[in-house]
Amino acid sequence: MKEALKEAQKAFAADEVPVGAVVVCEGQIIARAHNLCERLNDVTAHAEMQAITSATNHLGGKYLNECTLYVTLEPCVMCAGALFWSQVKDIVYGASDPKRGYLAVGKNILHPKTKIKRGVLEKECGEILKKFFKNKRM
Repeated sequence: MKEALKEAQKAFAADEVPVGAVVVCEGQIIARAHNLCERLNDVTAHAEMQAITSATNHLGGKYLNECTLYVTLEPCVMCAGALFWSQVKDIVYGASDPKRGYLAVGKNILHPKTKIKRGVLEKECGEILKKFFKNKRM
């Protein structure tokens, strides 16, 4: 999760919503990503979507069923759908997102074999988001 937080810091520095993600397979980071929505002018350029694309390119296939995604914020419904289709083995996330996170819709949006771990470095993951949005309101 510390590596995902580094990615969130990169997003923060680029004036993107500071969400970072990494994909780990067989103990190695195979993909790193952060939000690129502003830079790419693309509402789908979330950290998770970028990480999925990078990881599947690295592996040469569309499934991540042996991989773990670490992400600093609970995935949204769009990202959860992509994670379903990629059949990611595990999702580990930091801060919850009660307004836009996938759990607002229901946990069944993920692949039935996907395991979830919540609240990893939750304070740190939440603080960078709070700081970003506080700065936006000033």
